[in-house]
Amino acid sequence: MSRQLHLNLFLMARGHHEGAWRHPGANPKALTDLELYADAARIAESAKFDAVFLADTLVGPENSQLAASGLLEPITLLTALALKTERIGLIGTASTTYSHPYTLARQFATLDHISKGRAGWNIVTSWAPKAGENYGLAENVDHADRYRIAQEFVEAVDALWRSFPASSIVDDAASGQFLDIGQVRPAGYTGQHIRTRGPLNVPGSPQGRPVLVQAGQSEDGRAFAAKWAEAIFTAHGHKESAQTFYADVKSRAVALGRRPQDIVILPGLSAAIGSTEYEARQVWEELDALTSIQAGLDRLSARFGGHDFSALPLDRPLTRGDFPDPNQVQASKSRAVGYVETTLREGLTLRQLLQRLAGARGHLAIAGTPEQVADTIEDWFRTGAADGFNVMPPVITQQLELFASEVVPILRKRGLFRSEYDSASLRGHFGLEELPLSRRVLSAPASPLAVAA
Repeated sequence: MSRQLHLNLFLMARGHHEGAWRHPGANPKALTDLELYADAARIAESAKFDAVFLADTLVGPENSQLAASGLLEPITLLTALALKTERIGLIGTASTTYSHPYTLARQFATLDHISKGRAGWNIVTSWAPKAGENYGLAENVDHADRYRIAQEFVEAVDALWRSFPASSIVDDAASGQFLDIGQVRPAGYTGQHIRTRGPLNVPGSPQGRPVLVQAGQSEDGRAFAAKWAEAIFTAHGHKESAQTFYADVKSRAVALGRRPQDIVILPGLSAAIGSTEYEARQVWEELDALTSIQAGLDRLSARFGGHDFSALPLDRPLTRGDFPDPNQVQASKSRAVGYVETTLREGLTLRQLLQRLAGARGHLAIAGTPEQVADTIEDWFRTGAADGFNVMPPVITQQLELFASEVVPILRKRGLFRSEYDSASLRGHFGLEELPLSRRVLSAPASPLAVAA
Protein backbone atom coordinates (compact mmCIF):
# COMPACT_ATOMS: atom_id res chain seq x y z
CA MET A 1 0.00 0.00 0.00
CA SER A 2 1.31 3.47 -0.88
CA ARG A 3 2.04 5.98 1.86
CA GLN A 4 -1.16 7.66 3.03
CA LEU A 5 -1.72 11.20 4.20
CA HIS A 6 -2.98 11.85 7.75
CA LEU A 7 -5.43 14.61 8.62
CA ASN A 8 -6.16 15.68 12.17
CA LEU A 9 -8.71 18.34 13.13
CA PHE A 10 -7.35 20.80 15.68
CA LEU A 11 -10.72 21.62 17.24
CA MET A 12 -10.76 25.20 18.50
CA ALA A 13 -14.30 26.22 19.42
CA ARG A 14 -15.55 28.59 16.67
CA GLY A 15 -12.29 28.65 14.74
CA HIS A 16 -8.56 29.28 14.94
CA HIS A 17 -8.57 32.93 14.00
CA GLU A 18 -8.83 35.29 16.95
CA GLY A 19 -11.81 37.00 15.29
CA ALA A 20 -13.65 33.78 14.43
CA TRP A 21 -16.04 34.03 17.37
CA ARG A 22 -17.52 37.16 15.76
CA HIS A 23 -17.64 35.86 12.17
CA PRO A 24 -21.05 35.08 10.61
CA GLY A 25 -19.72 31.75 9.34
CA ALA A 26 -18.89 30.52 12.84
CA ASN A 27 -21.02 28.08 14.80
CA PRO A 28 -22.92 30.37 17.22
CA LYS A 29 -23.34 27.79 19.99
CA ALA A 30 -21.82 28.59 23.38
CA LEU A 31 -18.22 27.57 24.00
CA THR A 32 -19.54 25.44 26.88
CA ASP A 33 -22.08 23.61 24.68
CA LEU A 34 -21.09 20.02 23.92
CA GLU A 35 -22.84 20.22 20.56
CA LEU A 36 -20.47 22.97 19.38
CA TYR A 37 -17.65 20.41 19.49
CA ALA A 38 -19.77 17.45 18.44
CA ASP A 39 -20.87 19.28 15.27
CA ALA A 40 -17.24 19.76 14.21
CA ALA A 41 -16.18 16.25 15.23
CA ARG A 42 -18.96 14.73 13.12
CA ILE A 43 -17.90 16.77 10.08
CA ALA A 44 -14.32 15.56 10.51
CA GLU A 45 -15.46 11.97 11.02
CA SER A 46 -17.65 12.06 7.91
CA ALA A 47 -14.54 13.16 5.98
CA LYS A 48 -12.58 10.23 7.57
CA PHE A 49 -10.08 12.40 9.46
CA ASP A 50 -7.70 10.43 11.67
CA ALA A 51 -8.55 12.33 14.84
CA VAL A 52 -9.80 15.46 16.54
CA PHE A 53 -7.47 17.23 18.94
CA LEU A 54 -8.17 19.52 21.87
CA ALA A 55 -5.50 21.87 23.20
CA ASP A 56 -5.62 23.23 26.74
CA THR A 57 -4.48 26.13 28.87
CA LEU A 58 -4.13 26.26 32.63
CA VAL A 59 -4.80 29.97 33.08
CA GLY A 60 -8.00 31.96 32.96
CA PRO A 61 -8.77 35.29 31.25
CA GLU A 62 -7.26 38.31 32.99
CA ASN A 63 -6.74 41.23 30.63
CA SER A 64 -8.65 41.21 27.37
CA GLN A 65 -12.43 41.21 27.18
CA LEU A 66 -12.24 41.11 23.38
CA ALA A 67 -11.04 37.54 22.77
CA ALA A 68 -13.06 34.36 23.23
CA SER A 69 -12.25 32.41 26.38
CA GLY A 70 -13.80 29.81 28.66
CA LEU A 71 -13.02 26.46 27.00
CA LEU A 72 -13.96 23.10 28.49
CA GLU A 73 -11.49 20.67 30.09
CA PRO A 74 -10.31 18.38 27.28
CA ILE A 75 -10.35 14.87 28.80
CA THR A 76 -13.90 15.28 30.07
CA LEU A 77 -15.00 16.78 26.75
CA LEU A 78 -13.37 14.01 24.70
CA THR A 79 -15.08 11.38 26.86
CA ALA A 80 -18.40 12.98 25.94
CA LEU A 81 -17.37 13.15 22.26
CA ALA A 82 -16.53 9.44 22.36
CA LEU A 83 -20.26 8.83 22.76
CA LYS A 84 -21.11 11.24 19.93
CA THR A 85 -18.74 9.65 17.38
CA GLU A 86 -17.82 6.14 16.25
CA ARG A 87 -14.44 5.92 14.52
CA ILE A 88 -12.49 9.16 14.72
CA GLY A 89 -9.55 9.40 17.13
CA LEU A 90 -9.74 11.59 20.23
CA ILE A 91 -6.56 13.39 21.34
CA GLY A 92 -6.47 15.53 24.46
CA THR A 93 -3.81 17.74 26.04
CA ALA A 94 -2.63 17.16 29.61
CA SER A 95 0.31 18.71 31.42
CA THR A 96 3.21 16.78 32.90
CA THR A 97 4.12 19.80 35.05
CA TYR A 98 0.80 20.30 36.82
CA SER A 99 -0.77 16.80 36.86
CA HIS A 100 -0.13 13.57 38.77
CA PRO A 101 0.82 10.43 36.82
CA TYR A 102 -1.63 8.13 38.62
CA THR A 103 -4.63 10.40 37.98
CA LEU A 104 -3.69 11.06 34.37
CA ALA A 105 -3.00 7.37 33.64
CA ARG A 106 -6.49 6.50 34.94
CA GLN A 107 -8.14 9.24 32.88
CA PHE A 108 -6.59 8.32 29.55
CA ALA A 109 -6.98 4.57 30.08
CA THR A 110 -10.64 5.21 30.84
CA LEU A 111 -11.03 7.34 27.70
CA ASP A 112 -9.43 4.57 25.65
CA HIS A 113 -11.90 2.02 27.06
CA ILE A 114 -14.97 4.23 26.57
CA SER A 115 -13.94 5.11 23.00
CA LYS A 116 -12.95 1.50 22.22
CA GLY A 117 -9.35 2.35 21.39
CA ARG A 118 -9.44 5.89 20.01
CA ALA A 119 -7.57 7.86 22.70
CA GLY A 120 -4.38 9.88 22.38
CA TRP A 121 -2.51 11.99 24.95
CA ASN A 122 -0.90 15.23 23.79
CA ILE A 123 1.98 15.55 26.25
CA VAL A 124 2.76 19.17 27.17
CA THR A 125 5.03 20.74 29.76
CA SER A 126 2.84 23.90 29.95
CA TRP A 127 4.21 27.30 28.94
CA ALA A 128 1.59 29.79 30.23
CA PRO A 129 3.46 32.37 32.36
CA LYS A 130 1.12 32.29 35.39
CA ALA A 131 0.13 28.62 35.39
CA GLY A 132 2.34 27.81 38.36
CA GLU A 133 0.47 30.26 40.60
CA ASN A 134 -2.76 28.37 39.93
CA TYR A 135 -1.14 25.26 41.36
CA GLY A 136 0.31 26.85 44.49
CA LEU A 137 3.77 27.64 43.14
CA ALA A 138 5.39 31.02 43.65
CA GLU A 139 6.81 30.92 40.12
CA ASN A 140 6.69 28.71 37.05
CA VAL A 141 9.00 25.74 36.65
CA ASP A 142 11.76 26.66 34.20
CA HIS A 143 11.97 25.19 30.70
CA ALA A 144 14.73 22.63 31.30
CA ASP A 145 13.21 21.39 34.56
CA ARG A 146 9.82 21.00 32.89
CA TYR A 147 11.33 18.54 30.41
CA ARG A 148 13.20 16.65 33.14
CA ILE A 149 9.90 16.25 34.98
CA ALA A 150 8.18 15.24 31.73
CA GLN A 151 10.66 12.41 31.11
CA GLU A 152 9.95 10.91 34.52
CA PHE A 153 6.23 11.60 34.26
CA VAL A 154 5.84 9.65 31.01
CA GLU A 155 8.00 6.80 32.32
CA ALA A 156 5.74 6.60 35.38
CA VAL A 157 2.52 6.68 33.34
CA ASP A 158 3.91 4.01 31.02
CA ALA A 159 4.76 1.80 34.02
CA LEU A 160 1.28 2.33 35.46
CA TRP A 161 -0.38 1.37 32.17
CA ARG A 162 1.67 -1.85 32.25
CA SER A 163 0.90 -2.66 35.86
CA PHE A 164 -2.64 -4.04 35.35
CA PRO A 165 -2.65 -5.89 32.00
CA ALA A 166 -5.95 -6.62 30.29
CA SER A 167 -5.01 -10.30 30.11
CA SER A 168 -5.21 -10.52 33.92
CA ILE A 169 -9.01 -10.17 33.76
CA VAL A 170 -10.43 -13.72 33.92
CA ASP A 171 -14.07 -12.84 34.76
CA ASP A 172 -15.10 -16.50 35.11
CA ALA A 173 -18.39 -16.56 36.96
CA ALA A 174 -18.53 -20.38 37.00
CA SER A 175 -15.17 -20.80 38.77
CA GLY A 176 -15.48 -17.68 40.86
CA GLN A 177 -12.16 -16.27 39.65
CA PHE A 178 -12.25 -12.71 38.39
CA LEU A 179 -8.55 -11.85 38.32
CA ASP A 180 -5.24 -13.56 37.65
CA ILE A 181 -3.47 -11.58 40.35
CA GLY A 182 -0.10 -12.99 39.33
CA GLN A 183 -0.09 -10.72 36.28
CA VAL A 184 -0.72 -7.57 38.31
CA ARG A 185 2.29 -5.84 39.84
CA PRO A 186 3.19 -2.48 41.33
CA ALA A 187 4.58 0.07 38.93
CA GLY A 188 7.10 0.95 41.62
CA TYR A 189 8.39 4.10 39.96
CA THR A 190 10.80 6.38 41.81
CA GLY A 191 12.54 9.31 40.17
CA GLN A 192 13.96 12.62 41.27
CA HIS A 193 10.62 14.37 40.74
CA ILE A 194 8.01 11.60 40.43
CA ARG A 195 7.04 8.72 42.73
CA THR A 196 4.13 6.34 42.27
CA ARG A 197 3.51 2.86 43.61
CA GLY A 198 0.68 1.36 41.56
CA PRO A 199 -0.72 -0.84 40.27
CA LEU A 200 -3.24 1.21 38.35
CA ASN A 201 -6.88 0.43 39.09
CA VAL A 202 -7.94 0.59 35.41
CA PRO A 203 -6.97 -2.48 33.35
CA GLY A 204 -4.96 -2.30 30.15
CA SER A 205 -6.81 -0.43 27.44
CA PRO A 206 -7.76 -1.51 23.89
CA GLN A 207 -4.70 0.02 22.17
CA GLY A 208 -2.22 -1.33 24.71
CA ARG A 209 -1.75 2.32 25.59
CA PRO A 210 -3.23 5.55 24.23
CA VAL A 211 -1.22 7.08 21.38
CA LEU A 212 1.50 9.42 22.67
CA VAL A 213 1.47 12.84 20.98
CA GLN A 214 3.90 15.73 21.53
CA ALA A 215 4.23 19.31 20.31
CA GLY A 216 7.55 20.79 21.48
CA GLN A 217 10.13 22.04 18.95
CA SER A 218 13.00 23.20 21.15
CA GLU A 219 16.14 21.10 21.54
CA ASP A 220 14.65 19.53 24.68
CA GLY A 221 11.34 19.05 22.88
CA ARG A 222 12.91 17.29 19.91
CA ALA A 223 14.90 14.92 22.11
CA PHE A 224 11.75 14.14 24.07
CA ALA A 225 9.75 13.58 20.88
CA ALA A 226 12.35 11.25 19.36
CA LYS A 227 12.12 9.02 22.43
CA TRP A 228 8.41 9.06 23.19
CA ALA A 229 6.21 10.58 20.50
CA GLU A 230 4.12 8.55 18.08
CA ALA A 231 2.59 11.68 16.55
CA ILE A 232 3.95 15.23 16.61
CA PHE A 233 2.05 18.48 16.20
CA THR A 234 4.50 21.08 14.93
CA ALA A 235 4.37 24.71 13.73
CA HIS A 236 6.15 25.89 10.56
CA GLY A 237 5.28 28.82 8.38
CA HIS A 238 7.65 27.70 5.62
CA LYS A 239 8.34 24.35 3.98
CA GLU A 240 12.11 24.55 4.43
CA SER A 241 11.93 24.72 8.22
CA ALA A 242 9.35 21.92 8.22
CA GLN A 243 11.68 19.74 6.14
CA THR A 244 14.58 20.41 8.51
CA PHE A 245 12.46 19.54 11.55
CA TYR A 246 11.03 16.43 9.86
CA ALA A 247 14.47 15.05 8.95
CA ASP A 248 15.95 15.91 12.33
CA VAL A 249 13.28 14.22 14.47
CA LYS A 250 13.09 11.13 12.27
CA SER A 251 16.87 10.72 12.37
CA ARG A 252 16.92 11.15 16.15
CA ALA A 253 14.27 8.44 16.46
CA VAL A 254 16.27 6.07 14.24
CA ALA A 255 19.34 6.67 16.42
CA LEU A 256 17.27 5.47 19.39
CA GLY A 257 16.34 2.24 17.59
CA ARG A 258 12.94 3.33 16.30
CA ARG A 259 11.68 3.31 12.70
CA PRO A 260 10.88 6.54 10.82
CA GLN A 261 7.27 5.39 10.40
CA ASP A 262 6.91 5.07 14.18
CA ILE A 263 6.36 8.86 14.32
CA VAL A 264 3.68 10.72 12.35
CA ILE A 265 4.65 14.40 11.92
CA LEU A 266 1.74 16.80 11.42
CA PRO A 267 2.46 20.52 10.90
CA GLY A 268 -0.42 22.89 11.52
CA LEU A 269 -2.31 24.22 8.48
CA SER A 270 -4.80 27.07 8.61
CA ALA A 271 -6.36 27.44 5.16
CA ALA A 272 -8.85 30.08 4.06
CA ILE A 273 -10.72 28.54 1.12
CA GLY A 274 -12.68 30.32 -1.59
CA SER A 275 -13.88 29.74 -5.13
CA THR A 276 -11.06 32.08 -6.22
CA GLU A 277 -7.82 33.11 -4.54
CA TYR A 278 -9.19 36.63 -4.18
CA GLU A 279 -12.28 35.33 -2.39
CA ALA A 280 -10.10 33.24 -0.08
CA ARG A 281 -7.93 36.24 0.81
CA GLN A 282 -11.07 38.17 1.67
CA VAL A 283 -11.73 35.62 4.42
CA TRP A 284 -8.49 36.61 6.15
CA GLU A 285 -9.29 40.30 5.68
CA GLU A 286 -12.76 39.86 7.20
CA LEU A 287 -11.30 38.04 10.19
CA ASP A 288 -8.45 40.52 10.72
CA ALA A 289 -11.04 43.33 10.84
CA LEU A 290 -12.74 41.53 13.75
CA THR A 291 -9.63 41.34 15.94
CA SER A 292 -8.32 43.60 18.70
CA ILE A 293 -4.81 45.05 18.91
CA GLN A 294 -4.89 44.74 22.71
CA ALA A 295 -5.93 41.09 22.61
CA GLY A 296 -3.10 40.43 20.17
CA LEU A 297 -0.57 42.19 22.40
CA ASP A 298 -1.72 40.16 25.38
CA ARG A 299 -1.32 36.91 23.46
CA LEU A 300 2.12 37.89 22.11
CA SER A 301 3.24 38.88 25.60
CA ALA A 302 2.22 35.50 27.00
CA ARG A 303 4.28 33.71 24.35
CA PHE A 304 7.34 35.69 25.44
CA GLY A 305 6.91 34.99 29.15
CA GLY A 306 5.07 38.24 29.96
CA HIS A 307 7.27 40.70 28.01
CA ASP A 308 5.51 44.02 27.34
CA PHE A 309 5.36 44.97 23.62
CA SER A 310 2.78 47.76 24.04
CA ALA A 311 5.28 50.66 23.76
CA LEU A 312 6.41 49.63 20.26
CA PRO A 313 5.00 51.47 17.22
CA LEU A 314 2.53 49.40 15.24
CA ASP A 315 3.64 50.27 11.72
CA ARG A 316 7.43 50.20 11.46
CA PRO A 317 9.32 46.98 10.69
CA LEU A 318 10.40 45.22 13.87
CA THR A 319 14.06 44.60 14.65
CA ARG A 320 15.75 41.94 16.72
CA GLY A 321 16.17 44.46 19.50
CA ASP A 322 12.39 44.79 19.83
CA PHE A 323 12.21 41.24 21.19
CA PRO A 324 13.67 39.67 24.30
CA ASP A 325 16.19 36.92 23.54
CA PRO A 326 13.85 34.07 22.45
CA ASN A 327 16.38 31.47 23.60
CA GLN A 328 15.99 32.76 27.16
CA VAL A 329 12.19 32.61 27.13
CA GLN A 330 10.90 30.18 29.76
CA ALA A 331 7.42 29.96 28.22
CA SER A 332 7.09 28.50 24.71
CA LYS A 333 10.73 28.77 23.65
CA SER A 334 10.50 27.19 20.19
CA ARG A 335 7.45 29.25 19.24
CA ALA A 336 9.16 32.45 20.40
CA VAL A 337 12.22 31.65 18.27
CA GLY A 338 9.95 31.03 15.28
CA TYR A 339 8.11 34.33 15.72
CA VAL A 340 11.35 36.29 15.76
CA GLU A 341 12.81 34.48 12.74
CA THR A 342 9.63 34.95 10.68
CA THR A 343 9.34 38.62 11.63
CA LEU A 344 12.92 39.43 10.64
CA ARG A 345 12.86 37.33 7.48
CA GLU A 346 9.66 38.97 6.18
CA GLY A 347 10.20 42.46 7.59
CA LEU A 348 6.92 42.45 9.52
CA THR A 349 5.60 45.39 11.49
CA LEU A 350 4.06 44.79 14.91
CA ARG A 351 0.58 45.18 13.38
CA GLN A 352 1.38 42.60 10.71
CA LEU A 353 2.85 40.21 13.27
CA LEU A 354 -0.26 40.49 15.44
CA GLN A 355 -2.44 39.79 12.41
CA ARG A 356 -0.30 36.79 11.51
CA LEU A 357 -0.52 35.40 15.03
CA ALA A 358 -4.25 36.10 15.28
CA GLY A 359 -4.73 33.60 12.49
CA ALA A 360 -2.29 30.72 12.52
CA ARG A 361 -0.05 31.56 15.55
CA GLY A 362 3.12 30.53 13.71
CA HIS A 363 1.60 27.66 11.75
CA LEU A 364 1.29 27.58 7.96
CA ALA A 365 -1.43 30.00 6.83
CA ILE A 366 -2.60 30.00 3.22
CA ALA A 367 -5.47 31.32 1.14
CA GLY A 368 -6.64 29.74 -2.09
CA THR A 369 -9.03 27.55 -4.00
CA PRO A 370 -9.56 23.91 -2.97
CA GLU A 371 -7.12 22.86 -5.72
CA GLN A 372 -4.46 25.27 -4.46
CA VAL A 373 -4.85 24.08 -0.87
CA ALA A 374 -4.62 20.45 -2.01
CA ASP A 375 -1.51 21.31 -4.05
CA THR A 376 0.22 22.71 -0.95
CA ILE A 377 -0.72 19.66 1.12
CA GLU A 378 0.55 17.27 -1.55
CA ASP A 379 3.77 19.22 -2.03
CA TRP A 380 4.67 19.18 1.68
CA PHE A 381 3.67 15.50 1.93
CA ARG A 382 5.78 14.40 -1.04
CA THR A 383 8.87 16.49 -0.28
CA GLY A 384 9.68 15.36 3.25
CA ALA A 385 8.00 18.16 5.19
CA ALA A 386 5.00 16.31 6.62
CA ASP A 387 3.21 13.01 7.05
CA GLY A 388 -0.05 14.95 7.04
CA PHE A 389 -1.50 18.03 8.67
CA ASN A 390 -3.07 19.27 11.86
CA VAL A 391 -5.94 21.10 10.14
CA MET A 392 -6.76 24.43 11.81
CA PRO A 393 -9.82 25.96 10.10
CA PRO A 394 -9.85 29.74 10.63
CA VAL A 395 -13.65 29.57 11.00
CA ILE A 396 -15.61 26.60 12.32
CA THR A 397 -18.08 25.64 10.86
CA GLN A 398 -17.78 27.46 7.51
CA GLN A 399 -14.14 26.79 6.63
CA LEU A 400 -14.12 23.29 8.14
CA GLU A 401 -17.05 22.31 5.93
CA LEU A 402 -15.28 23.70 2.85
CA PHE A 403 -12.11 21.74 3.68
CA ALA A 404 -14.08 18.53 4.23
CA SER A 405 -16.32 18.87 1.19
CA GLU A 406 -13.92 20.49 -1.33
CA VAL A 407 -10.29 19.73 -0.41
CA VAL A 408 -10.58 16.17 0.91
CA PRO A 409 -12.21 14.80 -2.29
CA ILE A 410 -9.30 16.20 -4.34
CA LEU A 411 -6.81 14.47 -2.05
CA ARG A 412 -8.76 11.22 -2.47
CA LYS A 413 -8.79 11.57 -6.25
CA ARG A 414 -5.00 11.90 -6.12
CA GLY A 415 -4.76 8.67 -4.10
CA LEU A 416 -3.44 10.42 -1.00
CA PHE A 417 -6.24 9.99 1.52
CA ARG A 418 -8.62 7.25 2.60
CA SER A 419 -12.22 6.97 1.44
CA GLU A 420 -13.22 4.79 4.40
CA TYR A 421 -11.74 3.93 7.76
CA ASP A 422 -9.84 0.65 7.67
CA SER A 423 -9.15 0.52 11.40
CA ALA A 424 -11.12 0.88 14.60
CA SER A 425 -8.30 2.46 16.61
CA LEU A 426 -6.38 5.73 16.54
CA ARG A 427 -3.18 3.71 16.42
CA GLY A 428 -4.51 2.04 13.27
CA HIS A 429 -5.57 5.33 11.69
CA PHE A 430 -2.01 6.66 12.11
CA GLY A 431 -0.53 3.43 10.69
CA LEU A 432 1.24 2.68 13.97
CA GLU A 433 1.99 -0.80 15.20
CA GLU A 434 -0.74 -2.23 17.45
CA LEU A 435 0.75 -2.61 20.91
CA PRO A 436 -0.67 -5.21 23.27
CA LEU A 437 0.88 -4.70 26.69
CA SER A 438 3.22 -7.65 26.16
CA ARG A 439 4.74 -6.01 23.06
CA ARG A 440 5.37 -2.47 24.24
CA VAL A 441 8.03 -0.44 22.44
CA LEU A 442 8.88 1.57 25.53
CA SER A 443 10.39 -0.56 28.26
CA ALA A 444 9.30 -0.52 31.88
CA PRO A 445 11.89 0.08 34.58
CA ALA A 446 14.30 -2.87 34.65
CA SER A 447 13.90 -3.44 38.37
CA PRO A 448 10.82 -1.73 39.83
CA LEU A 449 11.54 -0.05 43.14
CA ALA A 450 9.23 -0.41 46.11
CA VAL A 451 7.89 2.95 47.21
CA ALA A 452 5.53 4.07 49.87
CA ALA A 453 1.86 4.01 48.99
